[in-house]
Amino acid sequence: MNWIYDPWPWYVSGPLIALTMFILLFAGRQFGMSSNLRNLCAATGGGKAADFFKFDWKKERWNLLVMVGAALGGFIASQYLSDNTVEINPDVTQKLETYGIYSTNEAYLPNEIFSLEALSNPANILILIVGGFLVGFGARYAGGCTSGHAISGLSNLQLPSLIAVIGFFAGGLVMIHFIFPLIFS
Repeated sequence: MNWIYDPWPWYVSGPLIALTMFILLFAGRQFGMSSNLRNLCAATGGGKAADFFKFDWKKERWNLLVMVGAALGGFIASQYLSDNTVEINPDVTQKLETYGIYSTNEAYLPNEIFSLEALSNPANILILIVGGFLVGFGARYAGGCTSGHAISGLSNLQLPSLIAVIGFFAGGLVMIHFIFPLIFS
């Protein structure tokens, strides 16, 4: 069973992703997680509150199955197929410790930000709310999320997806090198 516990090498996971994208392309579908949330809102009556959610979500209901499968697969993998830790580069661990984040190799998410105790800190709640808003707004403004543009859009050779992916990477670099140190120093 160790083959399923360990990370899969790029030469296995990459072709599996490419195969999945080919099947979706052949079936006339596009992958993207942010569109799943739009479908969920439309299916639960969001069209009553905003015109953005007024569309025939039943044509895209397969996206809801992708969302359920991703959540269920993530739960099974984290509870039964891993030890709930991620080994990251020691240099990154050392850099995060200068920001007061010491739980890098103990959990998927840093306990200093995402634990129940951390949520009692109003500054952490503000960071999570503002960050969540910016990610949600950015995904909608860009016409999709990182997975939708980087995997689906680039595999369809869409220029807007290439521009969005360049923007995602540039924004990530600015965040981690300039804004992150300001927030956590």
